[in-house]
Amino acid sequence: MNKQESISLLNSMYPNFFERDNVRSIPDEWICDEMILSLDTFEPHKYDKKLEDNISFGYYEGDLDELKKAVERVVEYWAQSYNEEQRIYCGYINDKIASFCLIEDKGVYNMNGREVKIGGPGCVGTLPEYRNRGIGLTMVKHVTQILKEEGYDYSYIHFTGVAPWYEKLGYKTSVKWTKNGVL
Repeated sequence: MNKQESISLLNSMYPNFFERDNVRSIPDEWICDEMILSLDTFEPHKYDKKLEDNISFGYYEGDLDELKKAVERVVEYWAQSYNEEQRIYCGYINDKIASFCLIEDKGVYNMNGREVKIGGPGCVGTLPEYRNRGIGLTMVKHVTQILKEEGYDYSYIHFTGVAPWYEKLGYKTSVKWTKNGVL
């Protein structure tokens, strides 16, 4: 996918993105990434971190208010995105929430003359006390595999500042931007 196709996809998925208040209000120095991964090339074994035995993963089935409190500790305004309509996937330590993300269906788009189904992990976070253990990235790996198994063509990471982290799974930056637009 070339740069113009990547920009076109961003504009299709998120119309008027650069006019949104939350984008206009980010700091001037922030450079953010849009990232994409073709799921037919996804190699889950590319990231195999040895995790502690007390770590597990799965769909969230607990109290939504408890989850929202955890989300607020990472990024406060993300909590509004966690609701009954969303598919939520978590990493747990001793059955306590350690990391979380949404499994998003981003829709069907025309890419290079063909219709493709795009999904992706969204609002990905790990509680501070559980970071640097591989839990968050392993969770994203699981979600990426779920999307592949469900027949999605691409997994898309929207609005991130941690591109090198996602690159460990094979995601590639398709667009870099600031609050003023595409670089």
